[in-house]
Amino acid sequence: MAAARARVAHLLKQLRLAACQCPTHSHTYSQETPEKPVGSGTDTETKCFACPRSDSPFRTSPGTSHSLMAIYQAKACPAFQALVNMCRILSSAGFIPFLLGFNRDSGISYLAPGLSPGKTTDYAFEMAISNIRYGAGVTKEDLQNMGAKNVCLMTDKNLSQLPPVRIVMDSLVKNGINFKVYDNVRVEPTDRSFMEAIEFAKKGAFDAYVAVGGGSTIDTCKAANLYAASPHSDFLDYVSAPVGKGKPVSVPLKPLIAVPTTSGTGSETTGVAIFDYEPLKVKIGIGSRAIKPTLGLIDPLHTLHMPDRVVANSGFDVLCHALESYTALPYHMRSPCPSNPISRPAYQGSNPISDIWAVHALRIVAKYLKRAVRNPDDLEARSSMHLASAFAGIGFGNAGVHLCHGMSYPISGLVKTYKAKDYNVDHPLVPHGLSVVLTSPAVFTFTAQMFPERHLETAEILGADTRTARMADAGPVLADALRKLLLDLDVDDGLAAIGYSKADIPALVKGTLPQERVTKLAPRPQSEEDLSALFEASMKLY
Repeated sequence: MAAARARVAHLLKQLRLAACQCPTHSHTYSQETPEKPVGSGTDTETKCFACPRSDSPFRTSPGTSHSLMAIYQAKACPAFQALVNMCRILSSAGFIPFLLGFNRDSGISYLAPGLSPGKTTDYAFEMAISNIRYGAGVTKEDLQNMGAKNVCLMTDKNLSQLPPVRIVMDSLVKNGINFKVYDNVRVEPTDRSFMEAIEFAKKGAFDAYVAVGGGSTIDTCKAANLYAASPHSDFLDYVSAPVGKGKPVSVPLKPLIAVPTTSGTGSETTGVAIFDYEPLKVKIGIGSRAIKPTLGLIDPLHTLHMPDRVVANSGFDVLCHALESYTALPYHMRSPCPSNPISRPAYQGSNPISDIWAVHALRIVAKYLKRAVRNPDDLEARSSMHLASAFAGIGFGNAGVHLCHGMSYPISGLVKTYKAKDYNVDHPLVPHGLSVVLTSPAVFTFTAQMFPERHLETAEILGADTRTARMADAGPVLADALRKLLLDLDVDDGLAAIGYSKADIPALVKGTLPQERVTKLAPRPQSEEDLSALFEASMKLY
């Protein structure tokens, strides 16, 4: 394998050297480079016989390189036929991801094409996260720096009587800040529960918001803040397409402080709010950097009250956030290229910065999740998972997720009678983390055909022995590592165990199709038949 990689690296180097570097074909050519006399020893003179001005030599500075994607797109380029021939050779050996610059062992990486006329895929990515304050007891820090006089405190009925909410209320009282409590947040919120919270926010004329709870509470508070700031907007205006209009947010929002009490969603760091859209029985979201919290207060002491199943399911969300963002379609392969930066989606595709956070979060999950589930007094493990949730949130909040999450939304939205252990709710409920992780073995078996080295890397982090694994084995190796983790943590044996059967697959597929904002970030395109096969493979895990 090492010899094969070296040979491929050599071929790519030769192709780059042979490729023309003219302004017509090169995305990396800079017209700002000062022109120097030919023969000065610092420039190279090259002639491109495919260019309109083939009689005119052009000059480039040493070190400029021709984007392989640009060569591919410029079919008239002399190097194109060589690239096509090499693609045929490499694809049979599973090296296409490497060719695109994503095999990290190659030394040739991130050959992303830059902006050029007529470009259809993106050329840039943007990092947007909330300010984060972390530490045991950090919730006790006063809130007077908000400068607020009338605060909306959002939580759910279970948490309203527990220490995290009491601590925040005491801090508000101590600083003489008026506040009103909204404790009618629904676990796994719906469009209806969102609109009830929005109506409360509109009537309250609040100048700041504090959300204390899990992702359901924080997401509900984001929506309330948004629509209270844009009172004449229709509810579907900001909801992601194709269910909503997906309009960009241009109105200024009030400050929002998020105090997460679970270790999973990472909602304290992201500009996304997820809910069940009941008319279509699908989960959908509002995605905009504008709605991300102003500050996240991450206090690990809040995790000590969580029951073991809540810890496990929250941890599975962290796990899949990290895995999906790391294996997502690269940002420069995502289309369309936005005409205005405000139109660039929050979920942009994998990128070098999100990758760092995703991998680090995954390492924490591998080390601490089992301990956090099994021992409620293990402060180190629960603190680490609380921080991992934020790390993964920074990663996926800018890179995005893909099939596990896209398929999870109908799983939770079409729930029949299943009620998860340790969740005090009055309605059937498949917890979000559980709905996400149940499809993960099938999903990553499917996606590993693209970027198999990343799938093997994550499998190794989760404890798999990959020393003799081939690239073609990446999917099954990662799937087996995931099954072992789920079995060790007593997870239900697939979709059948939570009430679904093969007869439900058409409805599950139908519920996945509207999730374009995430499914289009899967590294491998999927048909309805592919989705059906993935749901069927997820009916039973062990």
